Order: sequence, then C-alpha cells, then structure tokens
Amino acid sequence: MIRWAVHKLGECLVSAAISMYAGAKTLVRTVYGNSNSFEVKVSMHQGSALSPLLSVIVMEALSREFRVAVL
Repeated sequence: MIRWAVHKLGECLVSAAISMYAGAKTLVRTVYGNSNSFEVKVSMHQGSALSPLLSVIVMEALSREFRVAVL
C-alpha cells in the first residue's frame, strides 16, 4: 500500500520514510532481560513515530483517488 502511495504522492517523500526502516533491528524486553537483537522483516515498527505519518500519506492518496473517481 505504501509503494502505491509513492506513485500517487511523490517518490521523494515516501522513499525517505521507507528508507528509515531499511536494516532496522529490534529486541524484546522482558522481566528476565533483553533478547538478542534481530532484523525487522516487516515495514513498520509498532509504536513508531512514523506510523501516523505513513498512515496519513496512504489515506491522502486514497482520498485523492476517490475524489477523482467521483468527479
């Protein structure tokens, strides 16, 4: 869905946001300590500050498509 928005809203903005996640690693914290770090294989971290931004980008692209379809 995000890649679709690239074509609708401009490659520069969305590509910059996507590149921030390239090679991202995380770990799991428990009461027993932290796990070893591992690579994130999905495009979005839960609780990421960019989550709302990327949601708005996709919703704006969808909104533009619906407005064009109605006209």
